[in-house]
Amino acid sequence: MTTTTQDHPAVTYPASEQPTAGGRLRAAGRWLIRGRAGSAAWERPALLGLLGVAALLYLWDLAASGYANSFYSAAVQAGSVNWEAFFYGSSDAANSITVDKPPASLWIMALSVRLFGLSSWSILVPEALMGVATVAIVYCIVRRHYSAQTALLAGGVLAITPVAVLMFRFNNPDALLVLLLTASVYFTLRAIESGRMRWLLLAGVAVGFGFLTKQLQAFLILPVLAGAYLAVAPVSWKKRFGHLFAALGAVIVSAGWWVAVVELVPASMRPYIGGSQTNSFLELTFGYNGLGRLTGDETGSVTGGGGTTAGGGMWGATGILRLFENEIGGQIAWLLPAALVLFVLALVLGRAAKRTDARRATLLLFGGWLIVTALAFSFMAGIFHAYYTVALAPALAGTVAIGAAAAWSAREKLWVRILSAVTLIGTAVWACVLLDRAADWLPWLKAVVLVLAIVGAMLLVLPPRGRMFAGATIATTLVAALLAPAAYSVETVATPHTGSIVTAGPTVSGSMGGPGGGAGRGGFGGAQGGAGGPGAAPGGTGAAGGTGGTGGAGGGFAPPGGTGTTQGGAGTTTGGTAQGGGMGGLLGSSAVSSQLSALLKSDASSYTWVAAAIGSNSAAGYQLATQEAVMPIGGFNGSDPSPTLAQFMAYVAAGKIHYFIAGGVGQANGGSSASSAIASWVEQNFTATTVGSTTVYDLTR
Repeated sequence: MTTTTQDHPAVTYPASEQPTAGGRLRAAGRWLIRGRAGSAAWERPALLGLLGVAALLYLWDLAASGYANSFYSAAVQAGSVNWEAFFYGSSDAANSITVDKPPASLWIMALSVRLFGLSSWSILVPEALMGVATVAIVYCIVRRHYSAQTALLAGGVLAITPVAVLMFRFNNPDALLVLLLTASVYFTLRAIESGRMRWLLLAGVAVGFGFLTKQLQAFLILPVLAGAYLAVAPVSWKKRFGHLFAALGAVIVSAGWWVAVVELVPASMRPYIGGSQTNSFLELTFGYNGLGRLTGDETGSVTGGGGTTAGGGMWGATGILRLFENEIGGQIAWLLPAALVLFVLALVLGRAAKRTDARRATLLLFGGWLIVTALAFSFMAGIFHAYYTVALAPALAGTVAIGAAAAWSAREKLWVRILSAVTLIGTAVWACVLLDRAADWLPWLKAVVLVLAIVGAMLLVLPPRGRMFAGATIATTLVAALLAPAAYSVETVATPHTGSIVTAGPTVSGSMGGPGGGAGRGGFGGAQGGAGGPGAAPGGTGAAGGTGGTGGAGGGFAPPGGTGTTQGGAGTTTGGTAQGGGMGGLLGSSAVSSQLSALLKSDASSYTWVAAAIGSNSAAGYQLATQEAVMPIGGFNGSDPSPTLAQFMAYVAAGKIHYFIAGGVGQANGGSSASSAIASWVEQNFTATTVGSTTVYDLTR
């Protein structure tokens, strides 16, 4: 049954009976509690309950993750005390270099910190609220043309998707990106329903700000939005194309205004663009964060990708099965096979609908988003992390819910019942495969899922009966399909996550893991490289860097399967979790002793930077501990030419930098060697002092 497409019908009043402001508030409150006219009494409480569950998952013990990804938290701290750093997304308040992404996600967190002060909560709560808002928008999208039960299922599937639980509790840009992409789908659906250009313009603005969040990844959804509008909108071809060109203009304006400012401002008057080798945001867009992600040609990255269908680089083998392998499957793939089956089934069952059918448009938007993004992730040869798959979560949830509703509505057909039962059994078997990758974690869960799936499949095959039978069938089927990913999500909530590479759920065999992936989750060595650069190749063991070895400056970067080992008393890293030494690695921030923190803060107002350290993550730890500007030499990977040796020498001569902190990573994958040159120059011209286990150089002596 198709429901009305109006969220809340407009009410007109005679001029003499216009409602007061208080009346409007009371009416809004009634709508919030009761929902739109004609809805069942239970619908709005059920929605509020869903949002409450999502809020609980995303907010519970949120502070356990501390500053989460310190790379971004340091930029948030900088933006909270300096408006120029806020605008550009600088890593430090003195604006030496930006992070390697546009700053939209940082803006929201920095405003929160300005309001509430620097803390884990002020940084991470906005991310959690974005998650709750995304669940609400998915509900609204589905509810426009489907039942409340279907909309609740869509929102519920999203809420308990493990990678969504992970990233809506973390401060990477992905939370805002997913929210904006979901909003763009909502606006496009409204445009398809009405044929009005204004909704399509709003969709373009959402995608444009998505670009200012994570650059070209936001544009993966554009072919889907444009294709659905062209195919379904109830206006002429001429208007459809005209509206799309206008929406493209909205994308360009909403994304391009910030880019134009950055490109037009002289380089000497703004921070260096992190992640680029030429101080160019356009290079960052089309290189390191753009085509390089597809081809693996990412100059200055931690290492090249090189994944192919037959083999793979350090980011795993590319190919159609990539999203099902290793730890990636446990992030997103629990319902992915079922979603693809249900998508095709719903299209077949709805093939007789008219061209402008908005129900089918909703399915096309979600299904197209899912397929296009999944294919891009499957074949990109550059940097790829399992948490990127959060971009699939709303599309997966919507596709599963709409497909399941279509199958349930057509259950009088025997072939539909058989296909539904087979899909449920397949989903349960696949869940057991994923659970078996963490064999020691809840071993009994596999048996429970299989038993429930068998019972649910038997119920699905039987012809439709009464309401009680239908309720039992739905309940058994949902629990069988969702129990395993829900358990993964609970495990994710219970585990703190810090560092630059994080994964949801328990540790699994074959995982790339990462620092702070949770409870020592490992595989991606996190010890800092020597001042001369990375000390190991993929799968190797990090040894002392070329010019390192100055009381803890040694060490190396060990990709998956390797072990980073620092020397000179700086401690060791095994399986991705730093232990002792106080030095940050490529993917984790520095542990700062109170003695060192006090030293850096002494007479801090006399210096532009209280210290300089190689690599943004290393610098981030010191900056967050002192809340003073720390220069991250070379940006995230230590491979950006910022500053050059000549610039650094000039800063030191002018008395702008107090200390140089030894350690950090150096050049990687063809990037600049400036950080190595700076470290060598400091070692040759200044005296080392050990503070705890950390080697520092006073650049004012």
